[in-house]
Amino acid sequence: MTDQRWVGVRQRVEAAGAGPGSSKVFGAPGHKWVVEEPLTRGELAELEAQTGVRLPEDYRSFLLHVGAGGAGPAYGLFPVRRVQGRWRWEGDGADLADLSRLAEPFPDQGPDPQRLTELLAQRPQEEDFDAIEDFDDAIEAWDERWEAVMFAPERTAGAIVICHLGCAQREWLIISGSHRGTIWSDCRVDDVDLVPLLNEDGTPVRFDRWYTDWLKTAECTALSAP
Repeated sequence: MTDQRWVGVRQRVEAAGAGPGSSKVFGAPGHKWVVEEPLTRGELAELEAQTGVRLPEDYRSFLLHVGAGGAGPAYGLFPVRRVQGRWRWEGDGADLADLSRLAEPFPDQGPDPQRLTELLAQRPQEEDFDAIEDFDDAIEAWDERWEAVMFAPERTAGAIVICHLGCAQREWLIISGSHRGTIWSDCRVDDVDLVPLLNEDGTPVRFDRWYTDWLKTAECTALSAP
């Protein structure tokens, strides 16, 4: 039975892609308004068996009734595909997700605040070095320590990357744990920690709202006269 929340969504995306202002929608050159074919129930079952976890209901329903990926927020919804007999998500940074850990709960807490404070206090300052080469070496070593904390693999267990916004900024869909089904922003490249996207009322944004809000906004631009 078709999930009512997705009725007509694929057709709306196709209509927006044919609209006079479609090229003005942010990220459109990336996804080109293409929506991949939906997964069959057998393919979805195979994907979930491989990852060892049932995907959030609204997302799995999207995969069945709209498409396996393609046109969507930012540069597009990362498609899930079978490659050499194994399922995986594909896109810029999709490999940051450890597919062998999707059944593990996404952690509730970020890095130890005290450890972050100490690391920030240790960040080299250019004025403390006589030679720019010495400063460059010191900041490179510090960056490695910082990234080891911020990008520790266990911090994104139970989650997949589903789109990128450019400049190494991405968004994640939480698959397991207390935050299951919510979307998180990842701007760690700019030293901003992982945070959940929030609705106007402060509740976490879930996949269906994330996608349909994008579509409504995209339609306003795409279907407007040039």
